[in-house]
Amino acid sequence: MNLATRFALAFALVAALVAAVVGVLGFRSAVERVSGEVERGLRTAAAAVIDGHHAVLHHPVTNATDGEGGKEPLPLTAQRVAADGTTTPLGGRAVTFPVSAADRALAAGADRGATRMAEVIVRYDTYRVLTTSLGDGGGAVQVGIDINQSRRVMSGLAKEIAVLALLVAAVAACLGWVLARRITRRLVRLTATAEEVSATGLGAGGVPVRGRDEVARLSSSFNTMLRRLADAREAQERLIQDIAHELRTPLTSLRTNASVLRRLDRLGPDSRARLLADVEGETRELSHLVDELIALALARGVDEEDSDVALAEVVRGAATRARRRTEREIDVDSDRTRVRGQRLALERAVGNLLENAAKFDTGGTGAITVKVRAGTIAVSDRGPGLDAGDLDRIFDRFYRADTSRSLPGSGLGLAIVAGIAEAHDGTTFARNRAGGGATIGFTIGARRLLPAPDAASSPAPG
Repeated sequence: MNLATRFALAFALVAALVAAVVGVLGFRSAVERVSGEVERGLRTAAAAVIDGHHAVLHHPVTNATDGEGGKEPLPLTAQRVAADGTTTPLGGRAVTFPVSAADRALAAGADRGATRMAEVIVRYDTYRVLTTSLGDGGGAVQVGIDINQSRRVMSGLAKEIAVLALLVAAVAACLGWVLARRITRRLVRLTATAEEVSATGLGAGGVPVRGRDEVARLSSSFNTMLRRLADAREAQERLIQDIAHELRTPLTSLRTNASVLRRLDRLGPDSRARLLADVEGETRELSHLVDELIALALARGVDEEDSDVALAEVVRGAATRARRRTEREIDVDSDRTRVRGQRLALERAVGNLLENAAKFDTGGTGAITVKVRAGTIAVSDRGPGLDAGDLDRIFDRFYRADTSRSLPGSGLGLAIVAGIAEAHDGTTFARNRAGGGATIGFTIGARRLLPAPDAASSPAPG
């Protein structure tokens, strides 16, 4: 059963329930009003008969069921009941009501005006009979009215209410079907797109979005998900292609050296030393490349929970390790910014920036500086700077500027920085430094910045 059918059935069920409740309440109200009118009429007629006005039993009325508009007496019948239970007709229809023990008790009783209402069947007709005591054992008067017509009217009303409830349910089902089709139209397209993605792995460009209701929001979110999946797949394919390209060179060199090793006994001492050094170098480069690829895959820190991180502490920790590895002077100028982020990932990003600066600033003429301001981390060196064509590409995976091709490295360090920045809702930047060198860094998204501490946010020395 599809969603539109369920909507239609739900509409029909609710409408039927509402119509049934309203019908039952209306029918009960009508029955009570009719019964009340009948009872009041009987009491009025009984009072008139007791007072001797028997003409009320013969007063003609218009018969609504008579097609010729004729007259007929009211369907009333009256009789007197003696204390011993014998009856005397007083007028109206030629009908004698059966006298029960309760009626005889009223007739023999002394309480004048005591009444009893009952329904009796006489010759297939149902009468409502009011028995009124005359008091002091003087008997009682019974006045009855034929209620078959009232029952027929009530029966007809019940049928009309039932038919009306069915019609309301049918109309509600039709309207529910139409509305459900309109409501679920986008869901149907969304389902078709999802099934196509499941079957082929490719989307059809997303689902057209119109309106601002929940379905429109779902469609918009689905489109965003499809775009991100497509981007992730494209990035994955590009990464695989880049990895294959970068691995090809060291693997080719190792394969060539392996074939030369078969003739190792024919080589001289110098050739052997150069061959072994080449194999060791290519092995180290391959191992470093694999390590960098693993780091790149984990650049988003999926295994690390977000926490409250002081950027000054992160930068000082990265600077300490970089001083030990590169033996370079590193100055830290940091404010007291705190962010919600992944401490180890941020420290790795800063460390990659420092190692990159040390690698390019080979002359070592001045200190490498790290500046932290309001979630922006910038590392400046005094190296040769960057060519204009390199500024927009240095964060690409495996990209190496012409000036760095002779230097060690895989071209993944800054790509890892870009991945960590993106995981923290930030961006990367690179520019040439006034006076020589380059400034490279990244930002952290504003929504991750935490309120400043109470203490004055003066720079933290490195």
